[in-house]
Amino acid sequence: MAYNSNFDVDAVMAILGTVGEQFQDGAPEDEALRIAAVALLYVRDSGKLEDYREYFRRFFVPATESISVVQSFSTTAEADAWLAQGQVQEGDLVRVAGKGFRVIAHRKGGGLMFLRTPLPDEMAP
Repeated sequence: MAYNSNFDVDAVMAILGTVGEQFQDGAPEDEALRIAAVALLYVRDSGKLEDYREYFRRFFVPATESISVVQSFSTTAEADAWLAQGQVQEGDLVRVAGKGFRVIAHRKGGGLMFLRTPLPDEMAP
């Protein structure tokens, strides 16, 4: 299920209030809802709402959806030429002839090289 990280704080507060009305004052559920509501108000009032929205998004987005391939190449020769240009960052993910690779530091002699790293779409059943 996808969650909306751009939620309306006031709408969430209203829903928390409605749910809270179902519990007696002082009940554990009432206390938990009050804590959650005040925490959300604190985040908003302290100017940290956008930071929280990003945290919320990362919390609920599956890790596989956050993987991004920086370049795609038809051949290994094209990928090697790109790597040789030196405008690559260690950790970059690339696709070469339909297969995933990560750019890593070469242990011997320095420089960078490709390490075979299957991408999520390669691992689908």
